[in-house]
Amino acid sequence: MNDCIIGIGSNIEADKNIREMLQLLAADVEIVGVSQMVQTKPIGISEQADYTNGAVRVRTGMDKKKLSSYLKKLEDRMGRDRSQKKFGPRNIDLDILTWNNTIVDQDYYTRDFLRNSAAELGFENQI
Repeated sequence: MNDCIIGIGSNIEADKNIREMLQLLAADVEIVGVSQMVQTKPIGISEQADYTNGAVRVRTGMDKKKLSSYLKKLEDRMGRDRSQKKFGPRNIDLDILTWNNTIVDQDYYTRDFLRNSAAELGFENQI
């Protein structure tokens, strides 16, 4: 089994969308833990609602490429609008932060909320 931490973000009906995403995710992977959700200011485009961010730690038999594809399909299933600008509003945004105790998303290094969420789920960066 592979262990990974997935970053979660939403600024469109965040509570509802995050709750729904976790229910859908639980049907296909083992959820080990969910961090607290925190409010953050938008990055890049400030004229939008604040984000709700957190992370979920999962175990899965999928490899990293398959899980990444699965997460994109889950975002699409939930109605993510991919025509929006890179830092535009999101009903759900899911990114693999760590894979088998290795950081795989460079945003980890620049965003405190990602590091804090990963630490809350037991990830210890060994830099």
